[in-house]
Amino acid sequence: MSIQVYNPTTPGRRKTSVNKMEDITRKEPDKGLILIKKATGGRNNQGKITVFHRGGGAKRFIRIVDFKREKYDMPARVLSIEYDPNRSANIALAEYEDKERRYILAPIGLKTGDTVISSRGKISVKPGNRMILENIPVGEIIHDIELNRGAGGKLVRGAGMGATFLAIEGDRAQVRLPSGEIRMFGKDCSATIGMIGNTEHGLIRVGKAGRKRHMGIKPTVRGKAKNPVDHPHGGGEGHNPIGLKRPKTPWGKPALGVKTRRKNRFSDRFILQRRKK
Repeated sequence: MSIQVYNPTTPGRRKTSVNKMEDITRKEPDKGLILIKKATGGRNNQGKITVFHRGGGAKRFIRIVDFKREKYDMPARVLSIEYDPNRSANIALAEYEDKERRYILAPIGLKTGDTVISSRGKISVKPGNRMILENIPVGEIIHDIELNRGAGGKLVRGAGMGATFLAIEGDRAQVRLPSGEIRMFGKDCSATIGMIGNTEHGLIRVGKAGRKRHMGIKPTVRGKAKNPVDHPHGGGEGHNPIGLKRPKTPWGKPALGVKTRRKNRFSDRFILQRRKK
């Protein structure tokens, strides 16, 4: 991909950049692989706001992405590379030999007309092919990794992400994740070869508040600007400090730099090295 930077012809154009979508080959999604995305406004099933600053935005459709890739040993031809508004990565529309179509994540180097395959045996190591960790060469870049066999890919699914396959020891495979964490997986878990495309996604500058509203994100109000009933930082006359030893969330829990991972989780034994700070 490449980024288009505009001249500051208006205040809204200043410091604004967009994705030129050079890798996209089709604009409209496959109608058989989409669902309507229902707006929640950040509310849960009780009608209470659990995620602030959500609402409005352009209408979206959910693309049904195949993270399991369980049609083993059946080649699929890539028909198009498409944009997905619900994720940072691009997606590829693949058609199998039985004419069934499915969306998959598009890694770097995957182009229209290429053939990809998923297998639990040994197959060629090229971007887009999916296999179990036991059959992947050491040092290979992978993405869309399963935590449990057959559950579908859960980790390393964002734009520009790639994990490094390190070694096999016994029935476990060691993988270095993009965060720097080294973690063990079952050697029979599946992963896809290659690094996910759209690598410059993180360099895009939104530029103006209106564009953020199109994304469905509303303005953020400081906690200290609210009333005490609405936020622990609220209240006081004029510009006052928060008056607490440390910042808190709207629900009174410690915030900003606090570790959120629960202690003594069952999966701690799979982590060989913690992520980098």
